[in-house]
Amino acid sequence: MEDATRQTLAQELASVYAGATPVSPLTERYADMDLEDAYRIQELQVEKWLSEGRRIRGRKIGLTSKAMQRQLGVTEPDYGVLLDDFFYGESTQVGSADFTQPRIEPELAFILGKELRGPNINVADVVDATAWVVPSIEIIDSRIADWKIKYFDTVADNASSGGVVLGSTPRRINEVDLRLQGVNVFVNGQLTETGAGAAALGSPLNSIVWLANVLGKRGIALEAGQVVLPGSVTKAISVQSGDTVSCDFAGMGSVSINFS
Repeated sequence: MEDATRQTLAQELASVYAGATPVSPLTERYADMDLEDAYRIQELQVEKWLSEGRRIRGRKIGLTSKAMQRQLGVTEPDYGVLLDDFFYGESTQVGSADFTQPRIEPELAFILGKELRGPNINVADVVDATAWVVPSIEIIDSRIADWKIKYFDTVADNASSGGVVLGSTPRRINEVDLRLQGVNVFVNGQLTETGAGAAALGSPLNSIVWLANVLGKRGIALEAGQVVLPGSVTKAISVQSGDTVSCDFAGMGSVSINFS
């Protein structure tokens, strides 16, 4: 794919944030699109956002469950960036009009106290670098019409990032059984989904090992102070205006958000 085409597609996706109509799947229009094309389209959008004064405050990992990987025909996750204005306060109202077609995913967010620079990062490095873990809700979104995405579509679209709500009950990593950490998701008071940390590559630690090593090959480090979302522990849940979502993490409290 020529760089001019990548630039055009990056501009298309970026325009949806400003209110343009979601675009048709990129993979339907460009059969020769590959993974390098997709990440370059993502990077071009990130470069634009940074030039506007926005900052990267973290990273997110998507497609960590085997079910989602089978659905999209892939064998590894993807990643995107979390910008400073992606973060919302706990129990706050979020304008549903700020998103295109939002869905939510519960995740145990990692807050790094040390840099992680791959390759050759292992679980011990992630444990040592993690300052805190907190309950969180990721708001995923898609600039691709009707969520008709394939792997390269979501990679190009910043891994379908939208926003994140961090809970206010931090725990040290040794206080949490990351694999067995359970969560119940309530939408408008009704139990909608349940899950556990093992849904993310067997453990959220494995997700972050994967991300640190993949980024390391591209010369990028996970920085101290950054928030890393390791992947959802349930399937994505569609939401609409008026919905209140609460995610109850066993032994860690809950985090909630209202779509106004």
